Amino acid sequence: MPTLLRSLLLFVLLSFPLLTFAQTDDKTINGGSLVGKVVSNTGQPLELVSVTIVQLDKGTLTDNDGRYSFEGIPAGHYILRIQLLGAAEKDFQIDIEAGKAATLDYKLPKENIQALQEVRVVGNVNGLSKKESYYISRLPLKNLENPQVYNIVPRELIQQQMAVDLGSVSKNVPGAGIPMIANQGRVTFRSRGFETEPNARNGVAGQAFSSIDNANLERIEAIKGPSATLFGTNVSSSYGGLYNRVTKKPYNGFGGEVAYTGGSWNFNRLTVDVNTPVNKDKTMLFRVNGATTFEQSFQDMGFTKSVSLAPSFSYQINDRLSLLLDVEFGQAKGTSVVRFNPYTGGTKNISIANMGFPYNKMFLSNDIAYNTQMLNIFAQVNYKISEHWTSQTIVSRARSSIDGYITALNGRTDSTLRANVMKGYTAFIATDMQQNFIGDFKIGNFRNRLVLGLDYYNNANSFDRIAVNGPTVNFINPGSSYKVYSYKIDSLLPTGTPRTENNGDNSYAAYFSDVFNFTDRLMAMVSLRVDHYRNQGVYNIATGVTTGAYNQTSLSPKLGLVYEVLKDRVSLFGNYMNGFFNKAGSDAQGNSFKPEQGNQLEYGVKADVWNHKLVGTLSVYDIQVKNVLRIDPNDVNYQIQDGTQRSKGVEAEITANPVAGLNIVAGYAYNDSKYTKADSTVQGRRPALSGPANMWNFWASYRLTKGKLNGLGIGFGGNAGSMSYQTNTQKVQITIPSYLMLDASIFYERPKFRVGVKVDNLTSEQAWSVRLTPQPPARFLGTFALKF
Repeated sequence: MPTLLRSLLLFVLLSFPLLTFAQTDDKTINGGSLVGKVVSNTGQPLELVSVTIVQLDKGTLTDNDGRYSFEGIPAGHYILRIQLLGAAEKDFQIDIEAGKAATLDYKLPKENIQALQEVRVVGNVNGLSKKESYYISRLPLKNLENPQVYNIVPRELIQQQMAVDLGSVSKNVPGAGIPMIANQGRVTFRSRGFETEPNARNGVAGQAFSSIDNANLERIEAIKGPSATLFGTNVSSSYGGLYNRVTKKPYNGFGGEVAYTGGSWNFNRLTVDVNTPVNKDKTMLFRVNGATTFEQSFQDMGFTKSVSLAPSFSYQINDRLSLLLDVEFGQAKGTSVVRFNPYTGGTKNISIANMGFPYNKMFLSNDIAYNTQMLNIFAQVNYKISEHWTSQTIVSRARSSIDGYITALNGRTDSTLRANVMKGYTAFIATDMQQNFIGDFKIGNFRNRLVLGLDYYNNANSFDRIAVNGPTVNFINPGSSYKVYSYKIDSLLPTGTPRTENNGDNSYAAYFSDVFNFTDRLMAMVSLRVDHYRNQGVYNIATGVTTGAYNQTSLSPKLGLVYEVLKDRVSLFGNYMNGFFNKAGSDAQGNSFKPEQGNQLEYGVKADVWNHKLVGTLSVYDIQVKNVLRIDPNDVNYQIQDGTQRSKGVEAEITANPVAGLNIVAGYAYNDSKYTKADSTVQGRRPALSGPANMWNFWASYRLTKGKLNGLGIGFGGNAGSMSYQTNTQKVQITIPSYLMLDASIFYERPKFRVGVKVDNLTSEQAWSVRLTPQPPARFLGTFALKF
């Protein structure tokens, strides 16, 4: 285990006794006490609400049941202040008598999404149907008020499905498809015909060019459609959307969980989650999540092993000011998954299933491995300026490094391949600083919810690696000596192609987004981003020359309209959303290229009925991309910027809880994507790597809620997709067959423990990602967790 990680773990373990000791001060026996409970407007307990005795400057936070308490208060008359972000502070007069307990309860007079984002609603509302999120719009908007479509995979569903990685979590997102694992463990998904990555973290850039452990994952938010207006282009957003990882936050109380999961191919995973207040007043809270995992591949070679540690600290400095600090540290070693690029010479239309490419071979040995390290730091300061305005300051820094071998298998003929191997060191560092001012106010009788923001993003990358090609192998009849070992690759390095360079860029942006209520049911959103991009170029370390620097400025608008047909139950919505990508270079006439633009029109309906027992979204979208670069038909040495692409489709999602204990999550995505003006080789064709045109996801579970077997449950579901393309040109089509992958589980949940068994890919369906990575056959997992 690395020295740094051992030190961090030792610090955490030694901290708990000290933290506990710090909370055991003797109570003042001559004073009185004050207790109470804070609930939402619907009666649900609210956790982490700030409660302060003004004259004593003594504060605390409500606990998991919405309760607070003060002990040893000197007798007298006091003002008790209850404060939430985005809500009016509430002062109460209270008299304290020596030796007696006073009680004061408070119910939030109206729903406020911004306030509820900073606290936790604890109650009996179905956890799988939670759709409210402050991160999506950076405004206090309910799902029904938001003209943008998004899907949420909550912690309750992740736990129920025993999802041990982000790829398993994404099964619940309509249109995500089979996750594509990159060479160093990074995972990407499909969204509306485009590729997207889970590189937004708590609403801001949190890139990780390595595997991301989900031990500290509270939920995944899949935000659909071009989203550059609020998120820019630096969080790996695409025209299809982006994935936002919301991490676990500290809570007011001591508790946690230790869990072990074991399964097929020597899968071993140990996780820990511990939370504790730090001080007596419980205004300082600390939580740490950690995990270590080892797994061999189902193929003849291959393995991954990883360690992660994610501490989180929150501090309610006073009734107006709060601080949140999150850290993610991860380290992994493993072999690259199979990435097969078939030979594309000649004319052919063939499926990967009929190529004779072996499903269970890697063609590389276990000593051709990579090492990755990730460190993400996130700090957020919230300050309540007034009843109507809040300041939010965010600083995020993400660092990833890759050392070792990165591989791909490239076809040489229809029956042979050779390994392309890169060896060396690569580092990525991203820094994001944001300042937001969020308002909720009225102009006359019209409600406005407004965010004004500034965003600075810096990206710095360095490469020091060499690429070589291994020996040619017949993959149909590989024989006994088909594996390539590291000594062979190392011997070829002197003849390889080096890449020794540094590159970087800076983005400076300002944005606003305003939601204007014409009535309590009809509202409009108007948003705009001004983004100035400065690419610093590529510095070649060998030659000392920098090339390719350029600057571009983009405008990114976002418009929306929402009408609630049934207040707080059913809404109709429409949106116009924009995304962009900066493009370097110029055409044959010397005209500098402009940013590529993607614009979406979408309309649909959202519903949240029967007391949150049926929640769903149905939408139709049309994304048109312009300013796409393509080869100049008059001079193949240049490009022109008149290409276009269109991606349109339908998406549907439903979450239902028709009877107690029964939960259903289902989704469907249809996508029709094609190049409408492009190079002659792909003109009019569906883009390769865009995923299946039709995808389905389904999960149903039932848990007994009464009797001696209360907590016993079963789950069943699966994912399906139609045929898709790895290569799709006029002459060559490499297809990926349709698939149906089924999962099943049984679990038993009690207050002090949880046990479960799950089978992924129950029928051992053969399936491939868009990079032609074979998916594992049936995988058995068993888990046991102790809760305290």
